[in-house]
Amino acid sequence: MTTAPTVDSTELTAGGSYGKGDRVFSRVALASGLTILVTLAAVFIFLAIKGLPGFAADSEVYGPSSTNAWGYVGRLLFGTTLAALIALVIAVPFSFALALFITHYAPKRIATPVAYIIDLLAAVPSVVFGLWGARSLAVSSQPVQRWLDDHAGWLPFFKGPASSTGRTILVAGIVLAIMCIPIITAISREVFLQTPRLNEEAALALGATRWETIRLAVFPNARSGMIAAVMLGLGRALGETMAVAMVLSATPIVTLNLISSTNPATIASNIAANYKAEDNRIQTVLLATGLVLFLFTFLVNFSARFIASRRDAR
Repeated sequence: MTTAPTVDSTELTAGGSYGKGDRVFSRVALASGLTILVTLAAVFIFLAIKGLPGFAADSEVYGPSSTNAWGYVGRLLFGTTLAALIALVIAVPFSFALALFITHYAPKRIATPVAYIIDLLAAVPSVVFGLWGARSLAVSSQPVQRWLDDHAGWLPFFKGPASSTGRTILVAGIVLAIMCIPIITAISREVFLQTPRLNEEAALALGATRWETIRLAVFPNARSGMIAAVMLGLGRALGETMAVAMVLSATPIVTLNLISSTNPATIASNIAANYKAEDNRIQTVLLATGLVLFLFTFLVNFSARFIASRRDAR
């Protein structure tokens, strides 16, 4: 009868190389986490100190569309939320479908190159997406936008008149969706692969179809990861600057019309368009809008993680 080899506890904790590596890794991980927290705190403090005076600026600083800070910020926050929602409505179904195709449907010889291509999209600079959206997608989408105006104009989203340039908030949302797809797909793919294989095999053994197996075994196990993927995609959409600024010629207004030539502006694109203003009061107002965007993104992500943790606990 043979006995299993034993490991001296002193080698792991007191003086062994494994114990030293464990301590080094723990300290590096702790330092990395603290660095992120300190950086976020520094950004928040900077925005708070520099941006809070922007909420008390003179009314003429906010332009003709607003007379106070909250009206100005509220219009920009509306445009930011609208563009991000358009992006998520388009990106989330495509991303989950791509992740399922790569992990559960496609043969390996097809899934591997598709996964590489999706990951490569995440490395494309946002300015490239902005140029493509402004010069190509906006022009090619004009017939579609006119069709929406003619056949779905009874909806407030497509009331029209359609923009003659095609550079609308709808096109900006599509560009943001394409930029979000690699992030959501990559995280969802890894989460789907972590589903216990025995759960899937048990569902198939009981007569479940491929889709029923995914719905009953994969999705419940991956729910929190899916929510995290969507939140990271939402963060990309909320904070994107150059792509939106290059596609839209926007003003701080509130409108649900997605295809007209009058488009709402996002906070990030508005900062990019006006940060060179010589008037220090305008720069202070832009910092105030940056503070609002920082807090809004933090609250959205915190709420999503709280909901995911509650569901996992149940």
